[in-house]
Amino acid sequence: MHGNSPKTLRQDLLKQRTAFAAEQNYAQIQARLIDHLNQLLSDQGKSWQSIALYWPIQDEIDLRSTLLACVKNAPNRTLTLPFARPDKHLDFYQWCQGDQLLPSKHGVPEPNPNNSLRPQINPDCIFIPCVGWSSSVVNGKMHYWRLGYGGGYFDRTLAERRKKNPKLVCIGIGFDWQQLNDAQWAAQTHDEPLDMLLTESGLLR
Repeated sequence: MHGNSPKTLRQDLLKQRTAFAAEQNYAQIQARLIDHLNQLLSDQGKSWQSIALYWPIQDEIDLRSTLLACVKNAPNRTLTLPFARPDKHLDFYQWCQGDQLLPSKHGVPEPNPNNSLRPQINPDCIFIPCVGWSSSVVNGKMHYWRLGYGGGYFDRTLAERRKKNPKLVCIGIGFDWQQLNDAQWAAQTHDEPLDMLLTESGLLR
């Protein structure tokens, strides 16, 4: 059982994720998720010229090798990593394997915004790791929601960027066991919905 506060809930979920990553069948479950990711990239990825990924921390699933392979065969496609601004919005800068990254105040490796060889890019697709996730029906349509670390960076960024680019695709990355019910957590008015959610069971949209 989780505690009543979002902070306690996050702490419990992160402990569970650490234990889950140490289980014997974790590699197999992770491979299933990556298989679904490859299928998604094959089906829809051709329309994404720039893809934002995340640098994995605290046992988040690692998408780097899969996305590097995706762009290797498409010279016009770029990968980007987020940079956290002081106003708690995210900018995205081109990332190439081997780039030197800088630790943010939260300890997350970030691109150097002053690197003139790596321009700022507006991604067509953003992959976001989930601490937990939930679903709800709004106006007859299923929505998926992400519980993150509590900083609100992605919610602010998506709200801003979706106004400028209505075709922006935001995809949550998580596991089946991270699904939360309404008694545990419900999305708030400031939470931005995910366009899709990818787990080891497949793509939810």
